[in-house]
Amino acid sequence: MPAERSANYWIVVGSPENFARTAERGFTVQGLKSRHRKKAERMKPGDKIIYYLTGRKAFAGIVTIESPYFESHEPIWKSGDPKKDGEDYPFRVTIAPDVILAIDDAIPAEPIARQMVYVAKWPAANWTLAFQGNVHEINEDDYRVIRDTIEEAALVGAGVASG
Repeated sequence: MPAERSANYWIVVGSPENFARTAERGFTVQGLKSRHRKKAERMKPGDKIIYYLTGRKAFAGIVTIESPYFESHEPIWKSGDPKKDGEDYPFRVTIAPDVILAIDDAIPAEPIARQMVYVAKWPAANWTLAFQGNVHEINEDDYRVIRDTIEEAALVGAGVASG
C-alpha cells in the first residue's frame, strides 16, 4: 500500500479586494499569479491555504484545496500593480472554506509571525518581508499556530467557521 502523502500548507498573499472577490465566489476557487506555476503544480487535494491580507498585515481565513491545479483566464482577481494590469492569476485550484473571518475581523499577523519558523529567516524588524509575493509554502507547525489563532477568533464570534 502506498504511503499517504501529507498535506502541504500554503500562504496566499493578496489584497483585501482580491480576498473579497474569492469570497464572492463562495471560496470555491483560488488563482495564483502566472509566475507561480511550479507551486500551483505542487498543490494537491487536502492541502491547506491561509489568506494573508496585504495592507492590513493580517490573516483572514483557511481553505482546503479540493482539486489539482488547472489553468483558466477568466478575469476574477486584479493586480494592484498598474504595470501588471494584464495579470489574470491563471493557475487555479478549487477550494472549500474551513474557517473564514470577515475582512474587518482579520487577525493581525505580527504576533503570530514572530512565532513562525518560516518568518525567522528575516530580521525581526523586517518580518513583513516573509509575506512579499503571492504564495509561500510553510511547515505544519507554522500552519497550526495560524490555524489555532484563526479558529479561536471564529469561536468568539469574530468570524464564521464552516466545514
